[in-house]
Amino acid sequence: MEDVDLSRAFWRGRRTLVTGITGFKGSWLAMWLSELRATVVGYSLPPPTQPSLFVAAGLASRVDWIEGDVRDRDKLARAVEEAQPEILFHLAAQPLVRESYERPIETFETNVLGTVHLLDAARSQSSVRAVVVVTTDKCYENREWPWPYREDDALGGHDPYSCSKACTEIATSGYYRSFCKARGMGVATVRAGNVVGGGDWARDRLLPDFVRALASGTSALVRNPASVRPWQHVLEPLHGYLALAERLATRSGEFSEAWNFGPNAESVRPVSELADTVCSLWGGGARWHSAPSLQPHEAALLALDASKARARLGWRPRLGLDDCLRWTVDWYKAFQAGAEAGGLSIDQICRYEEMRS
Repeated sequence: MEDVDLSRAFWRGRRTLVTGITGFKGSWLAMWLSELRATVVGYSLPPPTQPSLFVAAGLASRVDWIEGDVRDRDKLARAVEEAQPEILFHLAAQPLVRESYERPIETFETNVLGTVHLLDAARSQSSVRAVVVVTTDKCYENREWPWPYREDDALGGHDPYSCSKACTEIATSGYYRSFCKARGMGVATVRAGNVVGGGDWARDRLLPDFVRALASGTSALVRNPASVRPWQHVLEPLHGYLALAERLATRSGEFSEAWNFGPNAESVRPVSELADTVCSLWGGGARWHSAPSLQPHEAALLALDASKARARLGWRPRLGLDDCLRWTVDWYKAFQAGAEAGGLSIDQICRYEEMRS
């Protein structure tokens, strides 16, 4: 199937609500929706990092942002009622494995109960036509086997973060079948790989940790260099989310299920290879070293099978790993040299939309 294009006619003026809009992926999604001329409302906590892409890109002046916690059921319901969105993207989450060990209860409250609050608010509004719930590749029961996971493989999770996302998948499916299907509201979950791109400053993520270290001229510390992950640029899964939302809004019953948006097999690489490539692209004697061996449990081998998205949505990755990392390093280096974050991001979005191969 030919690579899917987004419909500008569909998105122009489309009322869209994004939870977690102040986060890394939420900010990129908000910029893309704005570029498509959608009407965007955001609901989230204040920006979680300093610096933050949301602030650096000036998104507060481009979208209608409501500060709130998805654990606050009443405030979230009021926000959905006031926004009257047609499309809902649910990205709000506690997204870090290591932090989930430190704050397990908050992780479950945010990721599971927060999603239930969102779905319950959505089903009460006749305006809502489609909901895309963002989970993770780590929602699968990881067997450490060498082949990629498909959407019908067993869910599970060793750490609190992964487990909370598996629970989120089950809760979303139950809500759709119990309440949303009968009224024709499309609901789907989406699972992506390890996402990288400019403007991520979260702690305990490989690329942000690298950028902080290399920008200061120090050696970057890497956990679990032998672990294998499905690396992809942030625009890859976001493209899938947007394409899926269009289908959900027009043919909800055909697409209300779980979807993988993973990279090509050549982008499933060990952390050590990624670290070597980033150092080479950064230049200036950039280097890395291994972290001490005592680390909380994280999956060692993980990959996604996105053949369903290819066959039924026409979606496919457009960036190989080398280009993915080059775009990411170029973004950070340009930003550090004084370039404006929003302009850098929109330029990459436009380049991505123009790619055909």
